[in-house]
Amino acid sequence: MATRFEIVLHGDNPHSLRAAGEEALDEISRIESQLSLYRPDSEVARLNREAHQRAVRVTPGLFKLLEQARDLSRETNGAFDITIAPLVRCWGFMGDTGSMPEPSAIEEARAKVGMRLIELDSEKLTVRFAREGVMLDFGAIGKGYAIDRAADLLSEAGVTSVLIHGGTSTAYAFGRQPDDSRWKIAVTSPENDASAPPLTVVELENESLSVSAVWGRSFQAGEKTYGHIIDPRTGAPADNALLSAVALPGATETDALSTALLTAPELMNEFANRRSAIRCLVVRGASQAPRISAHGLAVAESF
Repeated sequence: MATRFEIVLHGDNPHSLRAAGEEALDEISRIESQLSLYRPDSEVARLNREAHQRAVRVTPGLFKLLEQARDLSRETNGAFDITIAPLVRCWGFMGDTGSMPEPSAIEEARAKVGMRLIELDSEKLTVRFAREGVMLDFGAIGKGYAIDRAADLLSEAGVTSVLIHGGTSTAYAFGRQPDDSRWKIAVTSPENDASAPPLTVVELENESLSVSAVWGRSFQAGEKTYGHIIDPRTGAPADNALLSAVALPGATETDALSTALLTAPELMNEFANRRSAIRCLVVRGASQAPRISAHGLAVAESF
């Protein structure tokens, strides 16, 4: 997943904590080997090679994740979509920092994107693509899924105070810290200015927080910066917001929904109506109004 995972565990038995932590990290590695686009022996790489030719049977865990991704795509009206890979490749972000494609190349890639092109057979646990060139990319959900599975293992091992993060963009906390306080996660300035005060500090207990932002892999063309998060509905890099954050009990959902909010900030109220536990915010550019929209999260007055 091209990112660093870290786990903080508290408890009375260092040896059992270390063993549980190593098992959780092994599970994250296993999921990486399952979902990676870049490992030719992964389940997802095999789907991308073969599913346009025939129905491919997958493991129950991957099939369940595919069903969840399909449901989240429907809920977000396509703002989240795991078939985004042809567009990511088209814009030069697959293993690189990006480049401006020709309009014809964008349209060709868009024809290969959309969950309508994925056929799931729940009885046979098979997946088939409706056309050649369809490619799955779990970059917007795989990290959260791996964290959820690792958290499940730690819970089964009896660990009661844990913080897991992947690349600092998705964190999951269960239990409390040894001083009985909730875990605190700072969300940095949308301009990614390390010297600026946090945009907000989110307290977590049995919850996940995911943050999506336009910084990271990007390139400049003319006076505009193009980031690596592509809007599946338009075929272009997202430019409706600078940053989004979502807190919910599950990391798989927060990972996907924060990406969706970055491309479609107007979905915030809909998310809030459907999920009573959700806390979220969106930060737009300085010239856009409203600059900040938040539900259940307090934003620093300086912003």
